[in-house]
Amino acid sequence: MAHPKSRISKQRKRKRRTHKKITPVQVNVCKETGEPHLRHRTYEVEGATYYKGKVLIPALEDGEE
Repeated sequence: MAHPKSRISKQRKRKRRTHKKITPVQVNVCKETGEPHLRHRTYEVEGATYYKGKVLIPALEDGEE
């Protein structure tokens, strides 16, 4: 099994790890529907699928499959 040539100090290890942070999720609000959604993702409002404020897949009517 491999062993490090020399021990890494706590300070050096912590300096390296300071850059590993969780960034907040970018949430947009649709101008058409007012629905909050993730950027660059489709979202559903009342059965219709939207992307960039435009309907991709319209909502199904009752009785349709």
